[in-house]
Amino acid sequence: MKILLLIICILLIAIVLLQSNKAEGASQIISGGNADLFSQRKERGIELFISRLTFALGAIFFIVCVVMNIM
Repeated sequence: MKILLLIICILLIAIVLLQSNKAEGASQIISGGNADLFSQRKERGIELFISRLTFALGAIFFIVCVVMNIM
């Protein structure tokens, strides 16, 4: 079970690093000055796939952690 958790962690880190940044510059990342950060922006193609894969891996990570805690 610990090996499965380790594999999920590594995949989750890799997939998060592959995501495109939504802020225009490094100063906006720190200050949060991007007004249209949560605007209606459609994800298409590979961005949509990576976003859904990130959500799925996060959910699997959470479930595995809860199951390991119960056992």
